[in-house]
Amino acid sequence: MPDGLAAIPKGAQPGLVRDRLTAPGTPSPRSVFVDAPNMPWEETKFEGIRMKMLFNEPATGMCTMLLRMQPGAVVPLHEHTAIEQTYVLEGRFVDEEGECLPGQFVWRPEGNTHVAWAGPEGATVLGIFLRPNIFDDGRKHFNEG
Repeated sequence: MPDGLAAIPKGAQPGLVRDRLTAPGTPSPRSVFVDAPNMPWEETKFEGIRMKMLFNEPATGMCTMLLRMQPGAVVPLHEHTAIEQTYVLEGRFVDEEGECLPGQFVWRPEGNTHVAWAGPEGATVLGIFLRPNIFDDGRKHFNEG
């Protein structure tokens, strides 16, 4: 039995590929496990901000990433083109409307325009974007070339 599967719920079968419930006879797509702790931090086009891309769908621009921001690092003026969700893991994540501390969550609606920055201790956040942001200075979003 693989590590971590000591208490398998009744009815679960490790390695089983089930059929989809909404399309019987069609195999369920496999889960994708990401070893985030062992991924390297990548530099971004934003000074003092590094990232780990956990999920990226180039066709839509949807992505999920870990962002590590040095103290005072700034995400410049940008507009959200769809809902953005941010969960703070470490430090402080701030904008003109408020701040989030570890364990706190903020989401911003489509059309929200703001500048965000890390507090004096820096910040590590999990960011979920449905579409890329548009930046005032013309820079591309974190997941765009």
